[in-house]
Amino acid sequence: MSGSFIGVAQAARLLEQRQASSVELTAEFVRRAQANTKLGAFLHLDADLALSHAQAADSRRSAAGTGPGPSLLGVPIAHKDIFVTEDAPTTAGSKMLQGYRSPFDATVVARLKSAGAVSLGKLNCDEFAMGSANENSAYFPAHNPWDVSRVPGGSSGGSAVAVAAGLVSGCTGTDTGGSIRQPASFTGITGIKPTYGVCSRYGMIAFASSLDQAGPMARSAEDCALMLSAMAGFDERDSTSAQRPAVDYHAQMLALREGATAAQPLRGLRVGLPREFFPAALAADVNRAVHSALAELERLGAALVEVSLPRTELSIPVYYIIAPAEASSNLSRFDGVKFGHRAKQYGDLLDMYKKARAEGFGAEVQRRIMIGAYVLSHGYYDAYYLQAQKLRRMIADDFQQCFSRCDVIAGPVAPTVAWCLDQGSEDPVQAYLADIFTLPASLAGLPGMSVPAGFGEGGMPVGLQLIGNYFAEGTLLHTAHALQQATDFHAQTPESLQ
Repeated sequence: MSGSFIGVAQAARLLEQRQASSVELTAEFVRRAQANTKLGAFLHLDADLALSHAQAADSRRSAAGTGPGPSLLGVPIAHKDIFVTEDAPTTAGSKMLQGYRSPFDATVVARLKSAGAVSLGKLNCDEFAMGSANENSAYFPAHNPWDVSRVPGGSSGGSAVAVAAGLVSGCTGTDTGGSIRQPASFTGITGIKPTYGVCSRYGMIAFASSLDQAGPMARSAEDCALMLSAMAGFDERDSTSAQRPAVDYHAQMLALREGATAAQPLRGLRVGLPREFFPAALAADVNRAVHSALAELERLGAALVEVSLPRTELSIPVYYIIAPAEASSNLSRFDGVKFGHRAKQYGDLLDMYKKARAEGFGAEVQRRIMIGAYVLSHGYYDAYYLQAQKLRRMIADDFQQCFSRCDVIAGPVAPTVAWCLDQGSEDPVQAYLADIFTLPASLAGLPGMSVPAGFGEGGMPVGLQLIGNYFAEGTLLHTAHALQQATDFHAQTPESLQ
């Protein structure tokens, strides 16, 4: 077991067949995490607590066993530090919340804990989930295990690194404008952002409330299906939670479509290719890898259909009006009064507010708060925010036009492979533009995922993005699983960490 990269499903089967105990698996992951601290994946690692929970999971398994199918009981995972946890500090990657401890668990955390998953700790992320490189963390950047001179993507960069480097079997992430899909693509792992409302936002520190959504990040589609089955479900404490019955995503992933066969599991599936997702500016190495993956989907029985999402380019200005507007409102609660950083010296209450927020928030968070406050201000609300909301509806309508002709939309996750550290810090707009392919699905509230599709320049991973209609997570997972049964890109690991 030493030195191996163990996914969620593999860990579940090892535990189910008594080939390993949760204590043994957890100890191995702890060892790997402690040996690879320079990658910057963890903000908080609690080996003693993880091992005690693993021991409890082993006792629970011995006493009652498990039901049919893979179980998360005893499987080691970790959580993005945007979910509040009672057993560990929660900082959202910010000095504003340094040392904060929540009195309760986020719903997603509680559900995975109830399923028996063992948490090793909290994972690095861009401050308040604002960023595309994990360089906006107030503590230290995370490094891509495929090339430590490059970014792992963001904001769920620590989560992506932890899985790609074999430090955990799977983990939680959040996706507001691509923060699960883009880091998954950059690090060669699998990640899915479910339909908005599928996973509860209760206890997830808010960035943009109409966009934020939790999802799993792991080695394979099967791993993600097992985690999502435990994470998803209605939560009355979240007013945006979708009122739907529990779903077994693992079973949906394995189910064959009507007319499909074992040799062609995707027969009858129509895969839409938006022409706007393949512009001339798309990097040649990314284009080659994506088209190779699409050809594999064809060999598995899928039919490729050309479609159009004409307002794709507008998704960037729309997102960077709506998301900062909601962020400026959500982050107004961090004022140093009841919780959060408080300046040591100040004159009066207003001075305390100013200094606490100036000291506690990083440059990118301050930038987005100011943009958000501006577009919501008197005289600009109608011109910017209201118009952005109208365009958001049009972008969602474009997708529905596409889904009248196809079942799944496919394309690249990002225009390039992971860039070098510090490359995007000089020009934040360039980093914003890199979200061009992930933002449309986020604005429409649609499910999307990144699936390893090969390698590009410098041997860096490339992700294939799959987008489905509302609540079509099962179709996405089935498509990704079929691709992963026919290829081994998801099983590739960085040579330096093998």
